[in-house]
Amino acid sequence: MIQASRVQTILSSNRTLSAVAVFTFVLFLIGNLPWQLDDYDQAKQAYTSFEMIKEGRWFYQQTPHERVATKPPLVGWISAGLFAITRSWEVSWRLPSFLAAIALAFLLLRTASSAYGAIAGLVALSAFGLNLLSPRLATLVRTDMPLAFVIFLIGVLTWRKIKKQQEWKLPDRVYLFALLTIAMLIKGPIVYAFLLPGIGAFEWWHRQYIARDCSHGAWVGWWPWLASLAVFLLWVVGGILLQRGFFDEVVMREFLGRFGETIHRPQPLYFYLPHLVHKFAPWSVLLIAIAIFALASRRWKIGTAFREMSPDTFWLLCWSLGGLVVMSLIPSKRVDRIFPVIPPLCLLLAAQVGRDGAARRHYLWLAAALLASIFFAGGYTIWKVATGYRDQRDALAIFGRDIRRETERRHWRYEVVSAKDEGLLLYLRKTHYIEPDYAVAEWNGGNLNALVVSAEKATRLMPQLRGANVSRLKSMERTKEQSTAYVFVTR
Repeated sequence: MIQASRVQTILSSNRTLSAVAVFTFVLFLIGNLPWQLDDYDQAKQAYTSFEMIKEGRWFYQQTPHERVATKPPLVGWISAGLFAITRSWEVSWRLPSFLAAIALAFLLLRTASSAYGAIAGLVALSAFGLNLLSPRLATLVRTDMPLAFVIFLIGVLTWRKIKKQQEWKLPDRVYLFALLTIAMLIKGPIVYAFLLPGIGAFEWWHRQYIARDCSHGAWVGWWPWLASLAVFLLWVVGGILLQRGFFDEVVMREFLGRFGETIHRPQPLYFYLPHLVHKFAPWSVLLIAIAIFALASRRWKIGTAFREMSPDTFWLLCWSLGGLVVMSLIPSKRVDRIFPVIPPLCLLLAAQVGRDGAARRHYLWLAAALLASIFFAGGYTIWKVATGYRDQRDALAIFGRDIRRETERRHWRYEVVSAKDEGLLLYLRKTHYIEPDYAVAEWNGGNLNALVVSAEKATRLMPQLRGANVSRLKSMERTKEQSTAYVFVTR
């Protein structure tokens, strides 16, 4: 049998840490290959920065189908700035999430290592990088990873204040206000759901069992929270006044509609818990197992366990569970929305490993979890990438790239007839669809050299287009997830 001391040496080795870090980096980099914008509302998010650059809509954007964009513009601003540097839309759309994922992994490693030891740092890094959610979100064109990063910065600032028993001073409050404002401009007041419930629970526990003085607790005061909300409300009021349809789409449908059961498809109360256990496995199982072992060693005296828990560890528990509970109470649910609870759970697991004497005697558990996560997360990611290429998941993206090359080479003027696929506009680097009747008029008037149109509409339009021919360039058929087929009509 392998000795625990030998396993401990392997887990604390710099080589092991470097191998896990490199493997995590690779998974983050390849997790969404082949790159495309056809799912998870990626096209909507990508279109915001595209419209900023092409049409100067810096504060309020639309979707590819000309509906009001429902997210605040900060991540779009970042992508637009990155495009000015890289001149690549694919890179600029995905780099914000990728950089946030790398920064989160590094911050988790550094925080856990300095507080709880080298093995705890390895566990925190592995738990964050080697699960089914992080590699998927690391290059997804969405706001989930940047939001999780900012929320983690706020939570870690609170954790450090609690751990060091330091008072909240004016620079801390200004820093917190800045972070909250950034979070508001990424995804709105959802940041409250991930932080305020945990802060409330911690303050109650702190005053009950530690001290009535809240200056060393989790609560910083009202003004950073209210001032950041005021900045967000300025953006909302401006949208209501300046953007037609903003109130219905953003305020009523996107925000208030989440709390009802008529607009968005509701999910049961327990929806997030089994998904979190599955997507965060095997670390979720290890987290629960260590907690059960600790309670059993205290003869299942839960109250005693809470009273004996250190304030900084209890904050991590409140932070993680508070967000999970509140998000579970909101009827509208989707798995990726719960992602901001993953980083504090990683730090909580590191705290368990670093402080619980019983856990130190179970290095074999940690090694087994690490190996399982490598095969589980790595195998799943590689399988997704392989099936993506096999099923030609990026068929529409390739079609758009081929059209761009052909039209640039021939200096053709072309347009895109209205279609269901939101990503098609972005693949073709166009800002608007045109209606079929307008397309016929422009074609017959000699203003267009080519058209991109769905195969279904092409059968109706071809008799009306003088001198039109279907080019050899066609969108490839997917073997799975069938989408609309498109053709390239030329003269």
